Amino acid sequence: MDDAPAVAPAPPDEGALRALVPRVLAGLVRRGEDFDAAEDALQEALLEALRVWPEHPPRDPRAWLTTVAVRRLVDARRSAAARVRREDATWAEPRPGTVEDGTVEDGDDTLLLLFCCCHPDLAPASQVALTLRAVGGLTTREVADAFWVPEATMAQRISRAKRTLRGRRLDRPGDLAVVLHVLYLVYDAGHAGRVDAAEAIRLARQLTLATDEPEARGLLALMLLHHARLAARTDDAGRLVPLDRQDRARWDTAQVAEGVRVLQSALAAQTDERPPGRYQVQAAIAALHDDAASAAETDWPQVLAWYDDLVALSADPVRQDPAAVLGRAVAVGHVLGAAAGLRETDRLRGVLDDRHRWHAVRGYLHELAGDLPAAASAYAEAARRATNAAERDHLVLEAARARAGRARPVR
Repeated sequence: MDDAPAVAPAPPDEGALRALVPRVLAGLVRRGEDFDAAEDALQEALLEALRVWPEHPPRDPRAWLTTVAVRRLVDARRSAAARVRREDATWAEPRPGTVEDGTVEDGDDTLLLLFCCCHPDLAPASQVALTLRAVGGLTTREVADAFWVPEATMAQRISRAKRTLRGRRLDRPGDLAVVLHVLYLVYDAGHAGRVDAAEAIRLARQLTLATDEPEARGLLALMLLHHARLAARTDDAGRLVPLDRQDRARWDTAQVAEGVRVLQSALAAQTDERPPGRYQVQAAIAALHDDAASAAETDWPQVLAWYDDLVALSADPVRQDPAAVLGRAVAVGHVLGAAAGLRETDRLRGVLDDRHRWHAVRGYLHELAGDLPAAASAYAEAARRATNAAERDHLVLEAARARAGRARPVR
C-alpha cells in the first residue's frame, strides 16, 4: 500500500498572532526596553513564528514570542556595542517569572502600554495614532484610514512619535483624559470591525480598577451599551441595520444591564460642582435607546435633554463637537418637529456638509417630515460621499426606497 501523501503543516493563525502583539510589546516596554527597538524585535519574532510554528507549534505562544524578541534585542545590543559585557550577560538570561520555564507573568501590561502611548511629550494626534498601532493592533494603513489621511503621512507621524519616545523610560503617565479618548477610538475601530472591540472593553474594565475617576466608568458603560447591540447591527446578508429597525430581541440584555449599573455608579459620584462628563452623558443617551422596547417608545425628550448637556460641554460645539450637534438635531426633530431638526443641521453647513453623515441625517429628517423626494436626494448624496462600502450600500438602498415612495420601516 502506498504511503498516504504528506499533509502540509497548517500556517499559524495570523489573527491570533496579531492579538498577542500588544501584550508582548507591553511586557517588553515594562521591562524597560526602548519602545521602537522593542517593536522592531517583536516584528522579527513574528516573522520567525510564521516560519517555525507550522511544524513546531509552541506550548505557550506568548512566551515564545517574548523569548525570541528578547534574544533579538540582546543581539542588537551586542552588535551595536551598546552595553558592557556584564549587562550583555544579564540580558542574555531569561528574567525570573517570564520565559525561563516557558510561561510568562500572569499580569497584563497592556494598560501600561496604553498610558505609555499617551505620553505627555507626544502631540495628541500622535498619541492616538501610536495607541491604535501598538495597543489596537491596527496596521499603518488602517490607522491612516481612521484619520482620513494618506498612509505615508500616518507612517511619518508614527515614526516621529516613536523617535520622541526613543530612550525614554516611559514612567510618566499619560493624561487620563487623553487615555480615555484614545481608548474610545480603539473601541470605535473595533466596532467598525478593524480590531477586537472586546479588547478595548477589557482595558476599560482595568482602567476602572486603576482609577476612581467617574468618566472612566462612563466610558466603560458607553462601550457596553453600544456593544450590546452588536449582533443586531447587520442582517443575515451582512447589510447594515439602523438602530430604529434592529431586532431588539438580539440585543445582549446582560450587557445592557451591566452598562446601566456602571453608568449609575458613575453618575452617583457626581456633584453640582462636578457635573457628568462627556462619556457619562453619551452613555445616558445610549441607555435611553437600549431601555426602549421599540423605536417608537424611545423617550426623545430625555434624549434631547442629555444632548443639551452634551453640547454645553463645549464652548463652540459646532466646531468642537459637531457630532453631538448632529445627534441633537435628530432629537430635536423628534421632539420639536422635523423642520426644527433640519434648521439645527443648517448650523453645521460648512463644517460637516462634505461628510456623508450630515446628508444621511438630513435624509432621515426629510423623511420624518414626510418629504420622500427630498429624503431620496439627501440619501443619494450621502451614498456618494460614504467611504465605507457597507454604509454606501445601505444609503443607496435608502435612496431607492424613498424614491419609490415607500415609508421607512421601524421596529
